[in-house]
Amino acid sequence: MDAQLLSPELADEIVTTARTATGDSLRSVTYFTRTDFDQLYLRDDLEQDADLSTFVGHEWRGYRDTDSAYQTSELGAYGFTVRAFENGYLLRVAADRRGVLITTDGLSMQSYEEIAEALDRMLREHEEE
Repeated sequence: MDAQLLSPELADEIVTTARTATGDSLRSVTYFTRTDFDQLYLRDDLEQDADLSTFVGHEWRGYRDTDSAYQTSELGAYGFTVRAFENGYLLRVAADRRGVLITTDGLSMQSYEEIAEALDRMLREHEEE
């Protein structure tokens, strides 16, 4: 992982946004690009040795495939992805060159929409960094 993948200020802003929106339900926050990633937050009660490289690679490809596949859909532009798992949920928000994955305990769909909107806005504001 590249220690300088993003500015400390943007990293703090991403984590603060996720923490504020999810409270104690937040499990992890990972910032990623096509070639690298940085885990910004991991809740203390979770294992520290997850293989994020494979996980992030899959999510990047998933974003690109989803964004391309639905470009002409009547549903409109792709917004974000929520995945449900046995032990939690994953929210993926991505822009052209970067994205954020957060994992949580259960939240309402409205909460995921609000978090996704805030993270998307943040990613787009900092696109040139």
